[in-house]
Amino acid sequence: MKLNKKLSSVFIATSLAIASGAANAGYTVKTGENQSLTFGGYLAADVRHTSGQVVPFLNDFWIGNAAIVDDISQTKFSVSSSRLNTKYVNGDTTAFVEIDFYTNEGNEVFTNSRGPRIRHAFIKHGNWTVGQTWSTFTDTSALAEAVDFGGPLVASAFGRQTQIRYTSGNWQFSIENPESYTGDTTQDSVPDVVGKYTAKGDWGHVSFAAVYKNLNTAMGNSETGIGYGVTGKVKVGDTDDFRFQLHGGNVGRYVGVAAATDVVGEEVEESTSYMVSYRRVWNSEYRSNVFYGNHTTDESDRDRSHWGVNIFRKLSDKLTAGFEIGNYEVADQNADSDYIQFQLKYGL
Repeated sequence: MKLNKKLSSVFIATSLAIASGAANAGYTVKTGENQSLTFGGYLAADVRHTSGQVVPFLNDFWIGNAAIVDDISQTKFSVSSSRLNTKYVNGDTTAFVEIDFYTNEGNEVFTNSRGPRIRHAFIKHGNWTVGQTWSTFTDTSALAEAVDFGGPLVASAFGRQTQIRYTSGNWQFSIENPESYTGDTTQDSVPDVVGKYTAKGDWGHVSFAAVYKNLNTAMGNSETGIGYGVTGKVKVGDTDDFRFQLHGGNVGRYVGVAAATDVVGEEVEESTSYMVSYRRVWNSEYRSNVFYGNHTTDESDRDRSHWGVNIFRKLSDKLTAGFEIGNYEVADQNADSDYIQFQLKYGL
Protein backbone atom coordinates (compact mmCIF):
# COMPACT_ATOMS: atom_id res chain seq x y z
CA MET A 1 0.00 0.00 0.00
CA LYS A 2 2.80 2.43 0.94
CA LEU A 3 4.66 1.56 -2.26
CA ASN A 4 1.57 2.15 -4.42
CA LYS A 5 0.93 5.45 -2.67
CA LYS A 6 4.54 6.53 -3.20
CA LEU A 7 4.43 5.58 -6.89
CA SER A 8 1.17 7.49 -7.30
CA SER A 9 2.77 10.56 -5.75
CA VAL A 10 5.73 10.28 -8.10
CA PHE A 11 3.42 9.95 -11.10
CA ILE A 12 1.36 12.97 -10.10
CA ALA A 13 4.45 15.07 -9.38
CA THR A 14 5.99 14.07 -12.70
CA SER A 15 2.83 14.96 -14.59
CA LEU A 16 2.69 18.36 -12.91
CA ALA A 17 6.34 19.00 -13.66
CA ILE A 18 5.92 18.18 -17.33
CA ALA A 19 2.75 20.22 -17.60
CA SER A 20 4.40 23.24 -16.01
CA GLY A 21 7.38 23.15 -18.39
CA ALA A 22 10.43 22.83 -16.13
CA ALA A 23 14.05 23.65 -17.01
CA ASN A 24 15.84 22.64 -20.21
CA ALA A 25 17.98 20.20 -18.26
CA GLY A 26 14.91 18.02 -17.70
CA TYR A 27 12.03 17.53 -15.29
CA THR A 28 13.22 16.47 -11.84
CA VAL A 29 11.02 14.79 -9.27
CA LYS A 30 12.16 14.27 -5.69
CA THR A 31 11.36 10.70 -4.61
CA GLY A 32 12.94 10.77 -1.16
CA GLU A 33 15.87 12.14 0.83
CA ASN A 34 18.82 12.46 -1.60
CA GLN A 35 16.75 10.62 -4.21
CA SER A 36 15.34 11.93 -7.50
CA LEU A 37 14.16 11.06 -11.00
CA THR A 38 14.96 13.34 -13.93
CA PHE A 39 13.30 13.05 -17.35
CA GLY A 40 15.00 14.79 -20.27
CA GLY A 41 15.93 14.74 -23.93
CA TYR A 42 14.64 16.65 -26.93
CA LEU A 43 12.31 16.41 -29.91
CA ALA A 44 13.82 17.36 -33.27
CA ALA A 45 12.30 17.58 -36.75
CA ASP A 46 14.71 17.76 -39.72
CA VAL A 47 14.33 18.52 -43.43
CA ARG A 48 17.39 17.73 -45.52
CA HIS A 49 18.26 17.92 -49.22
CA THR A 50 21.33 16.13 -50.58
CA SER A 51 22.72 16.33 -54.12
CA GLY A 52 25.86 14.76 -55.56
CA GLN A 53 27.35 11.25 -55.49
CA VAL A 54 27.69 10.47 -51.76
CA VAL A 55 24.72 9.06 -49.81
CA PRO A 56 24.28 10.12 -46.15
CA PHE A 57 23.83 7.34 -43.59
CA LEU A 58 20.12 6.57 -43.06
CA ASN A 59 19.60 9.56 -45.38
CA ASP A 60 20.29 11.73 -42.34
CA PHE A 61 23.99 12.31 -41.55
CA TRP A 62 27.53 11.61 -42.76
CA ILE A 63 29.76 8.74 -41.69
CA GLY A 64 33.27 7.77 -42.76
CA ASN A 65 32.34 4.98 -45.19
CA ALA A 66 29.35 6.64 -46.88
CA ALA A 67 28.04 4.89 -50.00
CA ILE A 68 28.92 6.23 -53.47
CA VAL A 69 26.34 6.34 -56.30
CA ASP A 70 26.17 7.87 -59.78
CA ASP A 71 23.77 10.58 -58.70
CA ILE A 72 21.64 11.54 -55.72
CA SER A 73 19.09 14.34 -55.49
CA GLN A 74 17.03 13.59 -52.42
CA THR A 75 14.86 15.41 -49.90
CA LYS A 76 14.05 13.70 -46.62
CA PHE A 77 11.99 14.56 -43.54
CA SER A 78 12.97 12.92 -40.25
CA VAL A 79 12.49 12.97 -36.47
CA SER A 80 14.94 10.11 -35.77
CA SER A 81 17.46 12.21 -33.82
CA SER A 82 14.87 12.90 -31.10
CA ARG A 83 15.84 11.32 -27.81
CA LEU A 84 14.47 10.59 -24.35
CA ASN A 85 16.41 9.90 -21.18
CA THR A 86 15.91 9.18 -17.51
CA LYS A 87 18.35 9.71 -14.66
CA TYR A 88 17.96 8.03 -11.27
CA VAL A 89 19.89 9.48 -8.31
CA ASN A 90 20.16 7.80 -4.91
CA GLY A 91 22.82 9.42 -2.76
CA ASP A 92 26.18 9.08 -4.53
CA THR A 93 24.83 6.52 -6.99
CA THR A 94 23.47 7.57 -10.40
CA ALA A 95 21.87 5.42 -13.10
CA PHE A 96 21.20 6.84 -16.56
CA VAL A 97 19.45 5.45 -19.64
CA GLU A 98 18.80 7.16 -22.99
CA ILE A 99 17.25 6.13 -26.31
CA ASP A 100 16.90 7.70 -29.75
CA PHE A 101 15.05 6.47 -32.84
CA TYR A 102 17.65 5.66 -35.49
CA THR A 103 16.69 1.97 -35.76
CA ASN A 104 15.48 1.55 -39.34
CA GLU A 105 12.59 -0.83 -38.67
CA GLY A 106 9.80 0.91 -40.56
CA ASN A 107 9.05 2.07 -44.08
CA GLU A 108 8.33 5.39 -45.73
CA VAL A 109 5.40 4.11 -47.77
CA PHE A 110 2.81 4.03 -44.99
CA THR A 111 3.78 4.73 -41.39
CA ASN A 112 7.42 5.95 -41.26
CA SER A 113 7.90 3.81 -38.16
CA ARG A 114 11.17 4.03 -36.28
CA GLY A 115 12.24 1.76 -33.45
CA PRO A 116 13.93 2.99 -30.28
CA ARG A 117 17.70 2.44 -30.01
CA ILE A 118 19.70 2.45 -26.81
CA ARG A 119 22.37 5.16 -26.56
CA HIS A 120 23.39 5.08 -22.91
CA ALA A 121 22.77 2.69 -20.02
CA PHE A 122 25.23 3.06 -17.16
CA ILE A 123 25.63 3.20 -13.39
CA LYS A 124 27.95 5.66 -11.68
CA HIS A 125 28.97 5.17 -8.06
CA GLY A 126 31.67 7.33 -6.54
CA ASN A 127 34.67 7.31 -8.91
CA TRP A 128 33.42 4.34 -10.91
CA THR A 129 31.27 4.24 -14.06
CA VAL A 130 30.04 0.89 -15.40
CA GLY A 131 27.87 0.30 -18.46
CA GLN A 132 27.42 1.75 -21.94
CA THR A 133 28.24 5.40 -22.49
CA TRP A 134 30.70 7.56 -24.41
CA SER A 135 34.11 5.94 -24.76
CA THR A 136 36.68 7.55 -22.49
CA PHE A 137 38.55 8.36 -25.72
CA THR A 138 35.66 10.60 -26.84
CA ASP A 139 35.59 14.30 -25.88
CA THR A 140 31.97 15.33 -26.43
CA SER A 141 32.71 18.95 -25.44
CA ALA A 142 35.04 19.21 -28.44
CA LEU A 143 32.38 18.14 -30.97
CA ALA A 144 31.25 20.86 -33.36
CA GLU A 145 27.74 22.25 -32.93
CA ALA A 146 25.89 21.32 -36.11
CA VAL A 147 22.42 20.87 -37.58
CA ASP A 148 23.68 17.74 -39.30
CA PHE A 149 23.74 15.05 -36.61
CA GLY A 150 27.22 15.17 -35.05
CA GLY A 151 28.78 17.50 -37.61
CA PRO A 152 32.21 16.45 -38.98
CA LEU A 153 32.14 12.97 -37.43
CA VAL A 154 34.57 11.84 -40.13
CA ALA A 155 37.35 13.57 -38.16
CA SER A 156 36.00 13.29 -34.61
CA ALA A 157 36.40 10.70 -31.86
CA PHE A 158 32.86 9.41 -31.59
CA GLY A 159 31.78 6.15 -30.01
CA ARG A 160 29.72 4.67 -27.22
CA GLN A 161 30.44 1.26 -25.76
CA THR A 162 30.25 -0.81 -22.59
CA GLN A 163 33.15 -0.14 -20.24
CA ILE A 164 34.47 0.07 -16.70
CA ARG A 165 35.89 3.53 -15.98
CA TYR A 166 37.72 5.00 -13.01
CA THR A 167 37.92 8.79 -12.59
CA SER A 168 40.31 10.57 -10.23
CA GLY A 169 40.53 14.34 -10.54
CA ASN A 170 41.64 15.19 -14.07
CA TRP A 171 42.51 11.56 -14.90
CA GLN A 172 40.30 8.85 -16.38
CA PHE A 173 41.17 5.22 -17.05
CA SER A 174 38.95 2.54 -18.56
CA ILE A 175 38.81 -0.94 -19.99
CA GLU A 176 36.33 -1.08 -22.86
CA ASN A 177 34.66 -3.56 -25.16
CA PRO A 178 37.20 -4.94 -27.69
CA GLU A 179 36.40 -5.17 -31.41
CA SER A 180 38.81 -5.90 -34.27
CA TYR A 181 37.04 -3.87 -36.94
CA THR A 182 37.47 -5.91 -40.19
CA GLY A 183 39.57 -8.45 -38.26
CA ASP A 184 38.68 -11.73 -36.51
CA THR A 185 36.36 -10.74 -33.68
CA THR A 186 36.11 -14.32 -32.37
CA GLN A 187 39.62 -13.87 -30.92
CA ASP A 188 38.98 -10.50 -29.22
CA SER A 189 39.71 -11.56 -25.63
CA VAL A 190 41.70 -8.55 -24.36
CA PRO A 191 39.72 -5.37 -23.51
CA ASP A 192 40.77 -2.05 -25.05
CA VAL A 193 42.55 0.19 -22.55
CA VAL A 194 42.00 3.97 -22.60
CA GLY A 195 43.62 6.72 -20.55
CA LYS A 196 42.86 10.43 -20.60
CA TYR A 197 44.09 13.56 -18.84
CA THR A 198 42.09 16.81 -19.02
CA ALA A 199 43.49 20.21 -18.13
CA LYS A 200 40.71 22.65 -17.20
CA GLY A 201 40.42 26.33 -16.41
CA ASP A 202 38.34 29.44 -16.93
CA TRP A 203 39.75 29.45 -20.47
CA GLY A 204 38.23 26.05 -21.36
CA HIS A 205 39.88 22.63 -21.48
CA VAL A 206 42.38 20.47 -23.36
CA SER A 207 42.38 16.66 -23.20
CA PHE A 208 45.17 14.20 -23.99
CA ALA A 209 44.01 10.63 -24.62
CA ALA A 210 45.53 7.31 -25.68
CA VAL A 211 44.04 3.93 -26.55
CA TYR A 212 45.71 0.50 -26.56
CA LYS A 213 44.10 -2.32 -28.59
CA ASN A 214 44.93 -5.98 -29.07
CA LEU A 215 43.81 -6.67 -32.65
CA ASN A 216 43.30 -9.99 -34.43
CA THR A 217 43.65 -10.30 -38.20
CA ALA A 218 41.63 -12.58 -40.45
CA MET A 219 44.65 -14.90 -40.82
CA GLY A 220 44.92 -15.38 -37.07
CA ASN A 221 47.74 -12.97 -36.26
CA SER A 222 47.65 -10.87 -33.10
CA GLU A 223 48.69 -7.23 -33.51
CA THR A 224 48.98 -4.20 -31.23
CA GLY A 225 47.31 -0.89 -32.01
CA ILE A 226 48.05 2.38 -30.21
CA GLY A 227 46.30 5.65 -31.01
CA TYR A 228 46.33 9.14 -29.53
CA GLY A 229 44.13 12.21 -29.41
CA VAL A 230 44.48 15.87 -28.44
CA THR A 231 41.14 17.65 -28.17
CA GLY A 232 39.76 20.77 -26.61
CA LYS A 233 37.39 23.68 -26.36
CA VAL A 234 38.88 27.14 -25.77
CA LYS A 235 36.83 30.20 -24.93
CA VAL A 236 37.17 33.25 -27.16
CA GLY A 237 35.89 36.39 -25.46
CA ASP A 238 32.82 36.14 -23.27
CA THR A 239 30.61 34.02 -25.52
CA ASP A 240 32.51 32.45 -28.44
CA ASP A 241 34.64 29.29 -28.50
CA PHE A 242 37.11 27.38 -30.65
CA ARG A 243 36.92 23.57 -30.71
CA PHE A 244 39.51 21.21 -32.12
CA GLN A 245 40.43 17.54 -32.40
CA LEU A 246 43.65 15.92 -33.61
CA HIS A 247 44.03 12.14 -33.76
CA GLY A 248 46.68 9.82 -35.09
CA GLY A 249 48.21 6.38 -34.89
CA ASN A 250 46.07 3.24 -34.79
CA VAL A 251 42.83 4.88 -33.66
CA GLY A 252 40.76 2.71 -36.04
CA ARG A 253 37.08 2.56 -35.13
CA TYR A 254 37.45 5.14 -32.33
CA VAL A 255 37.64 8.06 -34.79
CA GLY A 256 35.70 8.92 -37.93
CA VAL A 257 32.67 6.58 -37.67
CA ALA A 258 34.13 3.94 -40.03
CA ALA A 259 36.49 6.32 -41.86
CA ALA A 260 39.31 3.99 -40.77
CA THR A 261 39.33 0.28 -39.98
CA ASP A 262 41.49 -1.38 -37.34
CA VAL A 263 43.22 -3.77 -39.73
CA VAL A 264 43.68 -3.86 -43.52
CA GLY A 265 44.60 -7.37 -44.57
CA GLU A 266 47.30 -8.29 -42.06
CA GLU A 267 48.38 -4.70 -41.38
CA VAL A 268 47.25 -2.37 -38.59
CA GLU A 269 45.68 0.78 -40.07
CA GLU A 270 47.43 4.12 -39.54
CA SER A 271 45.38 7.29 -39.85
CA THR A 272 45.52 11.03 -39.23
CA SER A 273 42.54 13.30 -38.68
CA TYR A 274 41.84 16.83 -37.56
CA MET A 275 38.74 18.89 -36.92
CA VAL A 276 38.35 22.61 -36.23
CA SER A 277 35.21 24.54 -35.36
CA TYR A 278 34.43 28.12 -34.39
CA ARG A 279 31.21 29.05 -32.58
CA ARG A 280 30.07 32.66 -32.75
CA VAL A 281 27.27 34.00 -30.52
CA TRP A 282 25.88 37.09 -32.22
CA ASN A 283 23.32 38.04 -29.58
CA SER A 284 20.75 36.46 -27.25
CA GLU A 285 18.84 35.02 -30.23
CA TYR A 286 21.39 34.06 -32.90
CA ARG A 287 24.55 31.96 -32.97
CA SER A 288 26.58 30.42 -35.82
CA ASN A 289 29.22 27.73 -36.36
CA VAL A 290 31.72 27.01 -39.09
CA PHE A 291 33.59 23.69 -39.09
CA TYR A 292 35.92 21.51 -41.14
CA GLY A 293 37.19 17.98 -40.66
CA ASN A 294 39.54 15.72 -42.64
CA HIS A 295 40.56 12.08 -42.20
CA THR A 296 43.25 10.24 -44.17
CA THR A 297 44.47 6.64 -43.84
CA ASP A 298 47.72 5.02 -44.94
CA GLU A 299 46.96 1.34 -45.62
CA SER A 300 43.53 1.83 -47.24
CA ASP A 301 44.42 5.22 -48.85
CA ARG A 302 41.19 6.93 -47.82
CA ASP A 303 40.73 10.70 -47.84
CA ARG A 304 37.42 12.02 -46.46
CA SER A 305 36.41 15.54 -45.45
CA HIS A 306 33.34 17.47 -44.30
CA TRP A 307 32.72 21.21 -43.93
CA GLY A 308 29.65 23.13 -42.89
CA VAL A 309 28.29 26.57 -41.95
CA ASN A 310 25.15 27.03 -39.87
CA ILE A 311 23.01 29.49 -37.97
CA PHE A 312 20.70 28.86 -35.02
CA ARG A 313 17.92 31.06 -33.76
CA LYS A 314 16.51 30.72 -30.25
CA LEU A 315 12.75 31.09 -30.68
CA SER A 316 11.93 30.58 -27.00
CA ASP A 317 13.51 29.22 -23.85
CA LYS A 318 13.19 25.64 -25.16
CA LEU A 319 12.66 25.99 -28.91
CA THR A 320 15.50 26.48 -31.44
CA ALA A 321 15.55 26.61 -35.24
CA GLY A 322 18.68 25.79 -37.25
CA PHE A 323 19.84 25.99 -40.87
CA GLU A 324 23.05 24.54 -42.32
CA ILE A 325 24.79 24.20 -45.67
CA GLY A 326 27.78 21.95 -46.21
CA ASN A 327 29.72 19.45 -48.29
CA TYR A 328 30.99 15.92 -47.72
CA GLU A 329 33.84 14.73 -49.95
CA VAL A 330 35.30 11.29 -50.63
CA ALA A 331 38.45 12.50 -52.38
CA ASP A 332 39.92 9.01 -52.84
CA GLN A 333 36.92 8.13 -55.04
CA ASN A 334 36.49 11.58 -56.60
CA ALA A 335 32.97 11.97 -55.24
CA ASP A 336 31.19 14.51 -53.07
CA SER A 337 27.74 15.77 -52.09
CA ASP A 338 26.33 19.14 -51.09
CA TYR A 339 23.52 19.38 -48.54
CA ILE A 340 21.19 21.86 -46.89
CA GLN A 341 19.32 21.09 -43.70
CA PHE A 342 16.64 22.74 -41.55
CA GLN A 343 15.86 21.72 -38.00
CA LEU A 344 13.36 22.62 -35.30
CA LYS A 345 14.32 21.36 -31.85
CA TYR A 346 12.41 21.44 -28.56
CA GLY A 347 14.48 20.70 -25.45
CA LEU A 348 12.72 18.86 -22.65
